[in-house]
Amino acid sequence: MTEPVKKYLSYVGGVKRYSSRTQAVYKEILDQFAAFAAPEDIVDSLNTSVLRSYEVWLMDEKGVGARTVGLHLSVLSGFCRWLVAQGAIDSNPVRALPRPKVEKRLPVFYREESMDEYFEKTALYGSDEVLPLFSGKPGDKGDIQLYTRVLQRLIISMLYGTGMRRSELIGLNRRSYDSSRRVMHVHGKGDKMREIPLTETICEEILLYLRAIDKMGIEAAGADSPLLVTKTGGRLYPVFVDRAVKEELGAVPEITSRKSPHVLRHTLATELLNEGTDINSIKELLGHSSLAATQVYTHNSIEKLKKVYNSAHPRAAKK
Repeated sequence: MTEPVKKYLSYVGGVKRYSSRTQAVYKEILDQFAAFAAPEDIVDSLNTSVLRSYEVWLMDEKGVGARTVGLHLSVLSGFCRWLVAQGAIDSNPVRALPRPKVEKRLPVFYREESMDEYFEKTALYGSDEVLPLFSGKPGDKGDIQLYTRVLQRLIISMLYGTGMRRSELIGLNRRSYDSSRRVMHVHGKGDKMREIPLTETICEEILLYLRAIDKMGIEAAGADSPLLVTKTGGRLYPVFVDRAVKEELGAVPEITSRKSPHVLRHTLATELLNEGTDINSIKELLGHSSLAATQVYTHNSIEKLKKVYNSAHPRAAKK
C-alpha cells in the first residue's frame, strides 16, 4: 500500500468515520487500481487515459457490471478530491470520464398481506401465552426452540416495524431502548444517532422477549450489554440475522422473492409512502443522508398508482 493511500484510508476512517467494512472496500479498490497501473507512485497514474483504460479493463477483462464499475470510479473520485485538497494534484480527472449506464432496479418489497399472514402464523411467539411453555431447566432443548422462535419473530418485527438496518439492529444495547418514551436510540451510518418511534405492539414484544431471556437464565451485563442475544448470551451477528429472516419468512408460501433484512426495510418504506407519509419523515426514519436515497421508493408507489388509475379511471377503463 502506497503512502497516499494509507493516509487517505486513515482520513476516511478517522475524519469521515466510515465503517470498517467501507474502509475495506476502499482499500481493495485502491489497491486493485494501483496494481493495474503499476506506477511507483499511484498519484502519477491518476489521469484520464489510465483511468479510462482501467474502466475498460474492469468491464472487458474482469467482467464486472456497470454498478461495480461505478463504485470503483466513485472511490477513485473521492481519493482524487482528497488529493486536490492536499495539493498533490490540480484537478479531479475522474470527473471527465463517462460513467457506464446503470439499469435502474426498483426496490423489492413484500406485500402487506404476506406480512400479515406471517404475524398471524407466529402469533404464539409474540404473546404471553408462550412464557408458561418454558420449563426453566438449563439446557432444555424445548426451551431453546421456544426462545429461538421468540427471538426470530422479534427480529422480523423490529426490522419491519422500524426500518432499521441489520447492522443497527445488531448494535442495539439495553440502554438503546427507552420504554417510557417508546423510542429506540439507533447508531446509524456515519456514526449518526437517531431516534426511532416504536409501536405499542413492538414494545410489548420487546418486554415479552426480555422475560423469555429471564426464563432461559441468560444474565444481562448491564445497560451496555446487547439488547438481542443468542441462546448463549452473545451479541447477534450478520449471518444469524440473515438466517433468522430466511427461516421465518420461508414459512410464508406467498413470499417467493429474496428474503433479507434489507427487503423488510424496503417494505416499510414502500408501505409508508403508499399510506401518504411525507417523504422527508421517511428519510429521517430510515437514517438516509440525502433525500435521493429515499426517493427510489416513490417508483413503487407510482407503479401502484398506475395500476389503480388503469383499473378505476373511467377514461382508462374505456381504452
